[in-house]
Amino acid sequence: MRKFGKKGIIIILAALAVAAGALAFFLTTDSAEAEFVAYSEFLEWVSAGRVERAVLGDAPEITFFVHNSESTFETTNPRNPALKEALLLAGIAVSEGATLRSGSISAILPVLLMIAMFALVFRAMNKAGGRGAMALNAVAADVAASGVNFADVAGNDEAKDMVTDVVDFIKNPAKYEEFGARMPRGIILHGPPGTGKTLMARAIAGEAGVPFYAVSGSDFVQMYVGVGAQRVRELFKKARESGRAVIFIDEIDAVGKTRASGGNAGGNDERDQTLNALLTEMSGFDAASGIIVIAATNRPDTLDEALLRPGRFDRQIEIGLPDLAGRRRILAVHAENKPLENDLDLNILAKQTVFFSGAMLENLLNEAAIYAAKQGKKAIGQKEVDAAYYTIVAGSEKKDRSGIKEQERRITAYHEGGHALATKLLLPANSVAKITIIPSTKGAGGFCLNLPPDKMYYTKSELQNQAMTLLAGRAAEEIVFGAENITTGASNDIQRVNALIRDFVTKYGMSNTLGLAITEGEEADAECRRQIAELYAKTRELLASHRCTLDGIAAALLERESLNEDELDALIAA
Repeated sequence: MRKFGKKGIIIILAALAVAAGALAFFLTTDSAEAEFVAYSEFLEWVSAGRVERAVLGDAPEITFFVHNSESTFETTNPRNPALKEALLLAGIAVSEGATLRSGSISAILPVLLMIAMFALVFRAMNKAGGRGAMALNAVAADVAASGVNFADVAGNDEAKDMVTDVVDFIKNPAKYEEFGARMPRGIILHGPPGTGKTLMARAIAGEAGVPFYAVSGSDFVQMYVGVGAQRVRELFKKARESGRAVIFIDEIDAVGKTRASGGNAGGNDERDQTLNALLTEMSGFDAASGIIVIAATNRPDTLDEALLRPGRFDRQIEIGLPDLAGRRRILAVHAENKPLENDLDLNILAKQTVFFSGAMLENLLNEAAIYAAKQGKKAIGQKEVDAAYYTIVAGSEKKDRSGIKEQERRITAYHEGGHALATKLLLPANSVAKITIIPSTKGAGGFCLNLPPDKMYYTKSELQNQAMTLLAGRAAEEIVFGAENITTGASNDIQRVNALIRDFVTKYGMSNTLGLAITEGEEADAECRRQIAELYAKTRELLASHRCTLDGIAAALLERESLNEDELDALIAA
C-alpha cells in the first residue's frame, strides 16, 4: 500500500470535507419526501399565484415549489403542450429536465460526489506513479548507434583522461578483476552550465557501446511519498536488464542535497526517501555488473556526504570552461557544417571568447549563421560573427538613438574611455577588443570589452589593478565633469569592485591589515571600504596624469562611436 505524504493526506481530508459538507446540505434541505397534490389543486395554486417555479420532467410528475415555503410538491404531468406557455404567462419560472424525488436526490448525490472526489484523488496518484514509468521508458538512448564519442567532446581533455579507464572497465571488467580492482560505481561531473557535462556522459556510453539512460533529478521529486523511490528502482531495474549501461542523472542536487540533521520535516520526506533509494541501489551493484552512474551538478558543495563517499560516487570530475586551445577545437567542431569566409579567423575568435562555455560558443556561431542567412550572405564572415558576438555580450544595438542628448554621449565616451585607458596602462596582458558608446537593448549606454588572458592564478597586484580598471569609469566622470556630476552609469562597476575587494580581503587573505584572517563583520567591512577608497584615489591620479590621452579617446568615440584595439593602441601611442 502506498504511503502518503502530508500533501496527499491534506488532499484526501479536503475531499472528505467537501463530501461531508455536501451530504449535510442535501440531508438538511431535501431530506423530506415531496408532497403530492392533485392536478386540479395545482391549477388552483397557479391561479392564486402561489407557485414560484416548476420543473416539467420526463417523469410522469411535475415538480413545483411555492412561495415562502421550503417544501417540494409534485403533481401529475398531463403532457399538455400548452401547459408550459400557460405557466410562463402566469409568471412562473419553468424548466425542463429529468426529475427525481427529493429523497432520492439526498441519498444519491452525496454518494456520487464522494465517489467522484476519491476517484480524482486516486487517479492523480496513479498518474503520478504512471508518469514515472512512462518517462523512464522513453529515456533509454542508443548512443553507440548515434556515434556520440570522445571525438565529439572538445576542450575537456583532462576530464576525458580521467574516464578512459572507466570506459575500458565497462567493456572489459574481467581484465580489472584479475587485479582485485572494483569499477567506480558513480562519477560526479561538476562545473558551470553549458560546459558539456551531459555530452561527456553520452560520450562515455558511446565509447563503451552500452545503452544510455538519462533522467533529471527533478523527475524523481513528486508530492507523494514513495513515488520518487519507485522511479529510482524502475530506472536501475531497466539498466540491469541491459546487462551493461550508463545511468545519467542530471541536476542530481534536486534529490541529493545535504539532509538536515536532527530529523526531517514532512516536506522533505519524499526527497529523502528518493535519496535513500538511490544510495541503496548504488550500494547493491555487483562489482562486475558493468553499470555505472554518472551525475551532473553545478553545485557539488550542496550534495549530501553519503552520496560522495567511496562506493557511491567515487570520483568527482570538473568539467570547466575551455582554455584557448579547447575553444579553438570547439569552434572548429561547430563550424564544420557552416560555410565560412576567408576573413574569419577561428584562432582570433578563440582569443576573444574568454569565459565562453562550449554551449555559448555553439550559440555564437549559430547566431552568426542566422545573421548571415538573414542578410542574404553566401557564407559567414567576420562582420556576422562580430554582430553575433556583441549581441550576446551586450545586447543588440539600439536603432533609434534620437533621444540621447549630446551631454550623455560625452559622459559615456569619457566613462568607457576611462575603462579602456586604465586597462591598457594597468593590465597590458589584457585585450580591449572593442569600445563603443552605442547603447544596447540590454540597457547599457556603451561598453568596453576587456578580455583577460587564460590564467590559473592572479597576483595581489593584478587583483588591485583589476579593481582600478573597474573604478576608472567613475573616476573619469569625476575628473572631467566634477564630483557633483557623477552618474549612475557606474552602478554595475561598483557592484563588481565591491565583490572583488570582498574576496580580496576575506577569501584570499591579501589585506595587509587583516592578513590571513578569514573573517566577516565590522572589521572586514571597514577594511573593504579603506581598500576601495585607496584604489579609487590612485585611479583618479592615474587618469589625471594621462588626461590628454583620455580626451583623445573620448573625442574619437564621439566621432566614430566604436573603436577596436588597433585604433585604441594608435591613440595611446600618439
